[in-house]
Amino acid sequence: MSDYMIRGTAAEGQVRFFAAYTRDTVEFARAAHGLSPICTAALGRLLTAGAMMGAMMKSEEDLLTLKIDCDGPIQGLTVTADASGHVKGYVKVPDVILPPNDKGKLNVGGALDLGVLSVIRDVGLKEPYVGQTILVTSEIAEDLTYYFATSEQTPSSVGLGVLMNRDNTVATAGGFIVQMMPGASEEAISAVEAGVSKVSSVTSLLSEGYTPEALAELILGGLSPEVLEKTPVSFTCNCSEEKTRGMIESLPDAELQEMIDEGKDVEVVCHFCSKKYVFTPEELKGMLKG
Repeated sequence: MSDYMIRGTAAEGQVRFFAAYTRDTVEFARAAHGLSPICTAALGRLLTAGAMMGAMMKSEEDLLTLKIDCDGPIQGLTVTADASGHVKGYVKVPDVILPPNDKGKLNVGGALDLGVLSVIRDVGLKEPYVGQTILVTSEIAEDLTYYFATSEQTPSSVGLGVLMNRDNTVATAGGFIVQMMPGASEEAISAVEAGVSKVSSVTSLLSEGYTPEALAELILGGLSPEVLEKTPVSFTCNCSEEKTRGMIESLPDAELQEMIDEGKDVEVVCHFCSKKYVFTPEELKGMLKG
C-alpha cells in the first residue's frame, strides 16, 4: 500500500477527520538520516501528524512547521509540510538509544522528556501564526491533542504510531486526527469518544491491514463518515544544487576566499534530507564578486 491520507467529515459536518498511512515516508526518513529506532518512531509520528495538519491549510503555498524543543537526549525535532501531502523533517540527535518504557515499547517520551511544541503556520501574511504548548506526555499524539484543545480551542483526538521490524526498518506507520466542529451535539461528541476508545493501538490496527478508510470507519462508523479527499503522502525536500550554490554565493568574498585558500572541496548537507552538495575550489573562485 502506497502512502496516502484521507480527509472527510461525519455527523453531517459536526466532525472532521484525517487518517494516514505513512510507512514509506517514515522509512525514507529513517534511511536518509540513519535514525535509531526511537528517533524513527519520534520523527515518524511527527511526520504523520505534519502531513495531516498540512491538509488543514487552504492554499498550496501555505507552509506548516511542527517544532519540538526538548530537554531529552533527542534535543528536538522539526517537520514541515504543505497542503499537498509533501512532508520532510529531521531530528537533532539521530542516534539516541534508550531501554524500553514500562510498557515494553520504544521510549519516545524518555527521549523527548520536558519540552515545548510549536506549531507555525505561514499563510503568506507578514508574520506567521505561531501556537505553542508544553509537552504533556512527550509521546507526541497526546501533546498535539493538548495543543488543539488549548491553542486552537478545537476538541480533538490524535492517534499516531510507528512500528519497527527486527532489522530496524519501518514495518508500518500512520495515524488519525478527529476534531469536533463548533456547535457539535452531545450525541456526536459521545459517539466520537466511544469510537476513539476502540483504538488501543494505531500500529496494531495497521498491522492487521486497516487502511485509513477503515480507521475512519472504526472510529466514526455510526456517524456516516464521508471521505472528501484522498492525497498521496511523500517525504519531499525542495533543496537543490541551485539553491545551495546561491547560498554560498551570498557569502562575503572574504569568506569565500578563505575556503578557496584551504584548497578543499566544500560540502553542504541538507538538514531535512541529508543530501550532500559538493563545490570545488575552482567553482568557489567563480562565485567571487570582486
